[in-house]
Amino acid sequence: RLQKLKEMFISKFGSAPKFYVRAPGRVNLIGEHIDYCGYAVLPMAIEQDILIAVEPVKTQVVQLANTNSMYLDFSTSVNNIQINKTKPQWHNYFQCGLKGIQEHFGLNNPTGMNCLLDGTIPPSSGLSSSSALVCCAGLVTLRANGKTLSKVELAEICTKSERYIGTEGGGMDQSISFLAEEGTAKLIEFSPLRATDVRLPSGAAFVIANSCVEMNKAATSHYNIRVMECRLATKLLSKSKGLDWKKMVRLHDVQTELGVSLEEMLTIVKEVLHPEPYSTEEICKCLGISLEELRSQILSQNTQDVSTFKLYQRATHVYSEAARVLEFKKICNEAPANAIQLLGELMNQSYISCREMYECSCPELDRLVDICLQFGAIGSRLTGAGWGGCTVSMVPTDKLNTFLKNVKKAYYQTDVQRLALENNNLFATKPGRGALVFVEA
Repeated sequence: RLQKLKEMFISKFGSAPKFYVRAPGRVNLIGEHIDYCGYAVLPMAIEQDILIAVEPVKTQVVQLANTNSMYLDFSTSVNNIQINKTKPQWHNYFQCGLKGIQEHFGLNNPTGMNCLLDGTIPPSSGLSSSSALVCCAGLVTLRANGKTLSKVELAEICTKSERYIGTEGGGMDQSISFLAEEGTAKLIEFSPLRATDVRLPSGAAFVIANSCVEMNKAATSHYNIRVMECRLATKLLSKSKGLDWKKMVRLHDVQTELGVSLEEMLTIVKEVLHPEPYSTEEICKCLGISLEELRSQILSQNTQDVSTFKLYQRATHVYSEAARVLEFKKICNEAPANAIQLLGELMNQSYISCREMYECSCPELDRLVDICLQFGAIGSRLTGAGWGGCTVSMVPTDKLNTFLKNVKKAYYQTDVQRLALENNNLFATKPGRGALVFVEA
């Protein structure tokens, strides 16, 4: 693949690349939609990745090309980066990483570059192709400008810089992209960012299946509305407990301030919040603020026009999912005889909560989860933001081949479009390694 990329680079730019950077996609085994609430998640890097061949140049221009002709060439002056939030095209994600590194170092005369990108992560599938591209671009810019940073610093900068495109992510994708190690999943905790190895049980394979429904989280309001619902739930819970609610932003903050367990937080949610949706008027009344204050001080730019919010359901999902992550890690560490069974149950509970309480599934994902469980998965759930994208299933290794065959038949071979994509869309994966730089010898 490197050789092929090099040949394409030479025919495109007329000279050879000086170095290559790769950043992997990821699958989140458990812990959906809780990183931006401050809670730990449990992802692993997959073998699919973004690979970029790079040649630093004397002009202050970045030229981007893609091995996939679907993605058009793009060039920009390094001193005038414009990121269009309304149309999240591939080059805008590259520019996020570029801009993040430039701003971090205050680079006045950043190096120009010729870059050719090759990606094997199915796009808009919830396997983090966009974050892998941001991370790859950050590392490319760092290397081309002769700067160094730790993996943790890089992850934090790339998390912030992806927000230039309007995604209010929590940092899981960027962290695993840099901190992943081959053969192990990671428990990733935030503020401060740290990663702990989690050994997955032998005897089980993790299989990714793409629903073939594309979900681009920057192009949709669903994702940002959920972030806001969690923030509003934080404010109402804090206010009811006499905390300084104006300072509270994440559901984790409430738990920390109250010094109670996740189980106790679930009880508090039941006592304080009602299951019916909250109107903006009711939220203002609860907090004792005007609609103007709500819009200018709490709501994000892209949620100004939302009129109702579900707070009880979202907070219930977050606190219960955070508890499932810790339980998953505990089972992996203690490795009881029935570990695979127990982990499968947690994955199934996580999926039900995503579907019922967080409402981030879709009919195709529901069908795919059913098919996977029917054909021998011990646990199956959506992974990534949801509303499309992929499922991850835990399958006993000895049943893997028949599982793949049956899922292929039941989900992919019933639909012409899915059938065309099937090879990229159904695969077993092992924990892969994090972002790397290769230098031309």
